[in-house]
Amino acid sequence: MNWLGHEYCLVCHELMLEEIGWGTIFSKEKEKFLCNECKSKLELIAGDTCEICDRTFATLDPAFRHENQCYDCIRWENDLEWAGALDQNVSLYSYNYFMKEIIACYKYRSDYVLAEIFVDNVKRKCPKADLYVPIPLSDERLYERGFNQAEAILQVANIPSTNLLTRIHSEKQSKKSRSDRIHLPQVFNLTKNYDLTDKKIVLIDDIYTTGSTLRHAAKLLKQNGAESVSSLTLARG
Repeated sequence: MNWLGHEYCLVCHELMLEEIGWGTIFSKEKEKFLCNECKSKLELIAGDTCEICDRTFATLDPAFRHENQCYDCIRWENDLEWAGALDQNVSLYSYNYFMKEIIACYKYRSDYVLAEIFVDNVKRKCPKADLYVPIPLSDERLYERGFNQAEAILQVANIPSTNLLTRIHSEKQSKKSRSDRIHLPQVFNLTKNYDLTDKKIVLIDDIYTTGSTLRHAAKLLKQNGAESVSSLTLARG
C-alpha cells in the first residue's frame, strides 16, 4: 500500500481509499486485501461449535447434536475403522455463497494471490505442531490448477510446509456422495520414510465437508507413528 492509501480489493477489484491522517503518514499501516463490503461477507466461525469438526451449532438442528459433537462426528467416532483418526479440525469461515466464490477463483481459476486474504486468521487459529502438512493434489490435478492451494496457504503465511503425502489420482471429491467419500480405499501414500514417532501434525486443506479426505490422511500418519493429527481448513461446509 502506498502512502496515499490506494489499493484494489482482491475480490471485487474496486479501489479502496483509506482515510489519511497523521497516524497513517507516520506509522506503517497494515496492508488490506479486501474492501469493507467484501470483508463483511466473510463469516468467521465463532461461538458454540462441534469439538471435533468445528461445525457451527447455531445453525444446526438440535436433533443432529449430542453434547459437544455433531452427529456426523459421532458416526465417524462410532466406526471402529475411523475412530480417533482425526483429533480436531479448526476452520476459519463458514462456506457461504461468498466463500464458495472466493474458493472457486482460488482453486479453479489459479488466482494464487487470494491466499493473502486468509493469512492473518491462519496465523491466529493454526494449532501448534511439529509438522504442517498440506493435503496434496494428484499430479493430474496439480497440472490442471498450476499450484496446490493448501501448500500456498502455508507459503503465504510463512509457515514451514512438509510434503509428507502423495495422492492417488481419482475422480474429484466434489462429484462423490458422502457415502462414496467415506468408503474410498486409502487415497494417500507417504512420500518418504519420515520418523513420525510422537510427532504432532496439522493437516492443511481448503474445505472440510464430510471430513473423509482429512481422516484418510490422518489415519495413514497415525499408522506411521504420529502422536496426534489435527487440521486447519479455510472453510467448514
